[in-house]
Amino acid sequence: MTQTIAPRVRTLVLLLLAATGLLFAGAGPVSAHAAVTGSAPQQGAVVDKAPTQVSLTFSEKVALSGDSLRVLDPKGKRVDRGDPANLTGTTYAVKLHGGLPDGTYTVTYQVVSEDSHPVAGAYTFSIGAPSQTTVSVSGQTAGGGVVGTLYGFGRYVSYAGFIVMVGGAAFVLACWQRGAGVRALQRLTVAGWLALTAATLGLLLLRGSYTGSGKVGDVFDLDLLGQVLQTKTGAALVSRLLLLAAAALFIAVLFGAYEKREDEEKRDLTFGLAVGGVVVSAGLAASWAMSEHASTGLQAGIAMPVDIIHLLAVAGWLGGLAALLVALYRAPADTPVDALAVRRFSRLAFGSVLALVATGIYQSWRQLGSWTAFTDTRYGQLLLVKIGLVAVLVGIAWVSRRWTGRLAEAVVVKPREESDPVAAADADADTEADADEKEPARAGASGSGSGSASAGKGAAASGKKGAAGSDKADGESERAAQLARQQAAIDTARRKERRDADPNRFGLRRSVLAEAGVAVVLLAVTTMLTSTEPGRTEEEAKAATSASAADASSAGALTLDMSFDTGGEDGKGVVRVDLDPARVGGNEMHVYVQRPNGRAFDIPEVKVAFTLESQDIGPLPVVPDHITTGHWSASGVQIPMAGEWKVSVTVRTSDIDQTTVSKNAQIG
Repeated sequence: MTQTIAPRVRTLVLLLLAATGLLFAGAGPVSAHAAVTGSAPQQGAVVDKAPTQVSLTFSEKVALSGDSLRVLDPKGKRVDRGDPANLTGTTYAVKLHGGLPDGTYTVTYQVVSEDSHPVAGAYTFSIGAPSQTTVSVSGQTAGGGVVGTLYGFGRYVSYAGFIVMVGGAAFVLACWQRGAGVRALQRLTVAGWLALTAATLGLLLLRGSYTGSGKVGDVFDLDLLGQVLQTKTGAALVSRLLLLAAAALFIAVLFGAYEKREDEEKRDLTFGLAVGGVVVSAGLAASWAMSEHASTGLQAGIAMPVDIIHLLAVAGWLGGLAALLVALYRAPADTPVDALAVRRFSRLAFGSVLALVATGIYQSWRQLGSWTAFTDTRYGQLLLVKIGLVAVLVGIAWVSRRWTGRLAEAVVVKPREESDPVAAADADADTEADADEKEPARAGASGSGSGSASAGKGAAASGKKGAAGSDKADGESERAAQLARQQAAIDTARRKERRDADPNRFGLRRSVLAEAGVAVVLLAVTTMLTSTEPGRTEEEAKAATSASAADASSAGALTLDMSFDTGGEDGKGVVRVDLDPARVGGNEMHVYVQRPNGRAFDIPEVKVAFTLESQDIGPLPVVPDHITTGHWSASGVQIPMAGEWKVSVTVRTSDIDQTTVSKNAQIG
């Protein structure tokens, strides 16, 4: 039975690792949690005279450095002066040099949002008239590259380490106190502590490069590290390291002095360890809550304690599940996890699920804000995947609960000899051993007379045979010890075989293993959620952009946003057409291509056509010139008469992937 289980375990582990890898491979760069909701000059605007400053408005407060806002002329030379400053609220500006010539200027920004995630992007505006520019902003991504990948992996490892460490300790303390002496559970909990500690140190070193240059060489820059320590995220990571020192002491007591105490002595120590463990675990969870999603936005004072409860519930359920899996597969044959411990964990998991549902509903409402955000935002789509995985996990847990009930019933109903065949076998072995001991005793008693008659001869020969008898006794003692070790190994293997042959225990092991598999994927999705722009923020940014477009339209300009999907790689996005002044005669046209998250990107070809179907005019083709990343422009676009024109945009994202999208608009 054991030989058939091991390949299945290895196969499932490989599948889980592959699934986790696919999830991370599809995650891409970390999405920003602060979005640009306004700018002056506006994106694509053509101003008559050079402005004195450039300002950006974000959806939340951001942290700035000396190079956070930069303005580059058409040749790529910086024309900003001084450090960027906060004007009012969430609006930040940088001053420009005077006497700037006409042409297209590029504004780049890289800041850190209030919830610790980097935000980067770029846009263009023109003075006098658009011009060609040598500036490329295709690399303006935040949290990408090798450093971004390492940082994302460190976040995943830190969450996994926290869950395993806290859940493993909770399982031992609340469900199976005998497990404190099981070496496999000790290794699991210590491995969680080591993973969380190593990941926290790694995140602290990577943080400066992750939010700045993105260069691997800057990881060990002490100046950057000093700047990180002064930020909210740096303080949270340092606090986590200090709490991990207390967690190390807790683990040492749990698997050291606590394991050696008698049952009566454990009661007081159990209460003390429980209180201390909850305090340390809540402190560790708070190091995430106070520096990420929960610390910003709506109802932060309520969101942070809710987030702490959510993390503790995840650790109690998934971490306890990992500990139960290890106990079922790796516990010694003479210390098998019993049905009572499994039932206690079942109650712990049930309470954790209730807490997860309650806190998850609140978090979903806070981060999404509307039902449409479930399908219209990446955060909502990932949340739907997470909800589905939780539902699957609860279903498998229900199956495990049934196996637990059967296991408990089997222990109660069966007689001792049947329910514990190992004990019965040990009793039989003891009986046989007693018989073997009595046999030589009877032989000695029957030969007592002849022994006394030959006492003189025996005494005379004892001197000659003494040395040989001593060597023989030592050999027999060593042989007996060897046989005892062999017999103990055989008995252990026999106990393990009988334990694994129990169909109820075997079914429970399989269902718990399946639970653990789904939990690994669920943890990966949850980590991606913490690195994705909340749906509420994304929708607010879209609303602000639409309002800005409406203002521009009311001023005489026309702005049309059209979503496209060519079906290929990087095939999804939004194309924006700006037509100014949207009147009969010559017009200035700008075309912008952006990813769904608002980041500009280049495609091989963009073509525009105007058709006035009511007068059978058109299509009138226009091929704009490429200006910079994600920006095309055309001057003198002629509109012959007023009416409702159909504006069609053909987007080609590869040699074979192409689509045409269109909208109607009143021009003239």
